[in-house]
Amino acid sequence: MSTASVAGLLPAHLMPDPEWTDPSSSEPASSGEAELSAFANDEENVRLMLRVKEGDARAFEKLVELHQGTVIGTACRMLGNLDDAHDIAQQVFIRVWKSAPRYEPTAKFTTWLFTILRNLVFNETRRRGRRHEVPLENENDDDPPRQHADHTAPAPDQITQQVELEDALDRAIAALPEKQRMAVILRRHEEMPYEQICEILRMSLPALKSLLFRARNELRKHLASHLDDSPGSDA
Repeated sequence: MSTASVAGLLPAHLMPDPEWTDPSSSEPASSGEAELSAFANDEENVRLMLRVKEGDARAFEKLVELHQGTVIGTACRMLGNLDDAHDIAQQVFIRVWKSAPRYEPTAKFTTWLFTILRNLVFNETRRRGRRHEVPLENENDDDPPRQHADHTAPAPDQITQQVELEDALDRAIAALPEKQRMAVILRRHEEMPYEQICEILRMSLPALKSLLFRARNELRKHLASHLDDSPGSDA
C-alpha cells in the first residue's frame, strides 16, 4: 500500500490541537481519560497492533485515536511548532502501519511507538541544524500535568505568577539538548517510568538519571529569577 493510501486510513481528526479534545467534537467528554487509560493498558495496545499486523484498518484507526494526542503533544514540545508536530505525528503512524507486518510484542507498545517518534523528532531537530524555537505559549495551558487551578482558589496574582513560571519552564525545556529535552518531557508530561524512558532513549538507568540531573540543573539556572519571585517554588 502506498504512503498516500496509508495516510488515507488516518482518521480525519488526526491533527487536532495536541493532547486536547476539541470542545465542539462529538467525542465523549471523557476521551482524554480514555487516552490516558489506553496509554497505560498495554494489553489492549498489543491486541490492536496484532490486528493491524493482519491488515485490520479499523484497529489501526483505533490506535491512532488513542495515541495521537500524546504523540502530537510530545512532538510539539520537542519541536516548538504545531505544524511540524502534525507532520511528525503523521509520519509516526504511517511507519506504524508499514512496520506492522514485522511487529512483535517484545516490548511495551508505547515504548515501540515512542522510539519511532524519537527517531523522527531527532532527525528533524538535526535537520534544522539545532535551531530551537520557542514553544507555542497557549498550547500547554491545558496540560493534564498542570493541576494548579483547583487547590485553594489562589489569588489572581498567584495564578499569573504560576502561569508565567510554567511558560518560563516550557521555554527552558525547549532550550535543552534534544536527549535531555526528550527525557524531561517523557518524565514530566507523560509520567513514564525511568525504565521505559531508558528503553526509548537506549540508555542505562544510571546514565538516564545523570542526564536528568544535568537537565534539572540547567532548568534551575533558567528559572532562578522566577523562583526568587515565587517563594516555595521548586524547579
